[in-house]
This record gives sequence, C-alpha cells and structure tokens, in this order.
Amino acid sequence: MLDILIARLQQGHKTIAYPRGEPPALPPHFRGLPILDVSKCPQGCQACADSCPTQAIDLRQAPILDLGRCLFCAECQESCPEKAITYQADYKMAVRRREDLRLPAGGKLSLAHELQGKIKKLFGRSLKLRVVSAGGCNACEADVNVLTTIGWDLGRFGVDFVASPRHADGLIITGAASENMKLALKKTYEAVPDPKIVIAVGACAISGGPYINHPEVLNGASAVVPVDLFIPGCPPHPLTILDGLLRLLGKLKSAHPTAV
Repeated sequence: MLDILIARLQQGHKTIAYPRGEPPALPPHFRGLPILDVSKCPQGCQACADSCPTQAIDLRQAPILDLGRCLFCAECQESCPEKAITYQADYKMAVRRREDLRLPAGGKLSLAHELQGKIKKLFGRSLKLRVVSAGGCNACEADVNVLTTIGWDLGRFGVDFVASPRHADGLIITGAASENMKLALKKTYEAVPDPKIVIAVGACAISGGPYINHPEVLNGASAVVPVDLFIPGCPPHPLTILDGLLRLLGKLKSAHPTAV
C-alpha cells in the first residue's frame, strides 16, 4: 500500500487545467478551423471545390465553406495553387444551429450559446448522456471516450455517460445515421425522459460525412431526431467536444466570435 501511495504522489496531478487555465498544447499537425481567403482565388478557379470529397466548398455564387460536411482532410489546401485555404489551430467550432456551420468567406462562426430557462436549471450542474453510435467508424466514439479519462475528467463538470437512455438527460450521436440504425436511434431518443437534448458529434452525425447521399445513409442525425448542438470534425478533437459541451452548459462563454 505504501508503494502505491508513493507512486501516486510521484505521478502528480494529471488532469488538464482547462478551462481555468490554458488549453492543452495541440500537436503541430492539428487541423482546426479552416479559413478561405477569396482574395487569393484565381478567377474561375474551382480546384478546391473539385477536390473536396464531400462537396463542402461551394464557389458557384458567394463562396461557402460548410464545416458540417468538412472532413478536415486538407485536400482543398493541397489542391489550391494560391493556398487560399488554410487550417488554423482554433479548436472552437461547436454551434447550436446547423446553418451556422455554412460559412461565407470572411464570415463569423457563431459559437454555441448556453441553454436557457428551465432546461438550463435542470442540466446546468448535472448532465447524463447516452452515447449512440449510429453507424460510425469508432473514431468519434474514441475521442468522446477520451473525455472520461483522468487527463480530461469530464465528470468534474457534472457530465457523465450512462448505459441506459432511461437514465439519461440526452444523447450524444456519432456516425452517419444509417438506415439500419434509424429505428434504434429513434427508440433510444424516445426512451430519454423529457426534456432532453441531442448532440451530434462529427461530420457523419451532422451531414453523413464521407457517406453523404449514399442510399443507406440518412445524411446526419437531424433526419431522425432534433439536434441541439453540432460539433464538426472527422473526428473532432476531444478539446473541440469539451469546448462545445461547456458552452452549452454555460460554463464557458465566448467574448468574441471567431473569424473565418
């Protein structure tokens, strides 16, 4: 027992200080919020849009970058001769409305605002979530699970994952919402007591991801259940997921919108 206590003391404090302190250092290859600078775009160039596997870039009229479809694969960045698209180190990308992820060039990202009224009083201090993989590859699921480890300790914010939807306040949905999972997802949602919230994590759960418009895919969880928080990425970094959850609960407020 003494050896265990000594080893524990030597390990020190493992949980990140965020949000009270600085966020953890992100790896050099991290791809955060993409920025499209149309001033660098050659006249009539469609290279970035043509290279995008999910048609997340629309240059037909006013240029639009759809973060809900974006896989953060950097194909657009590599194909652009003028490097008009760059990926920033900004991890803050969660929003409350799907349309807020469709960003005009030079627009602003409206980060998620907190719950209001009765539902804020109910869930602001304690939120139990049932995770549903509705046809995912396990990448988003893995990054959601990371939040329960000692380094992140999601429970310190009053947020926990539960095994039964009947014990939950809401759902975290990952995956492309396949036809085979449609009924299961609907029944899981119905089993959660009212009032409830739904969080879509990752490009698949938001838009279908790389499987968008496939006949066996519903193009996102919104086709089955109402969604209250959209967290883009493929997969989203754990810090992006945590940031979105804390904003939803009013534990983290943005002083300024993010430029895109």
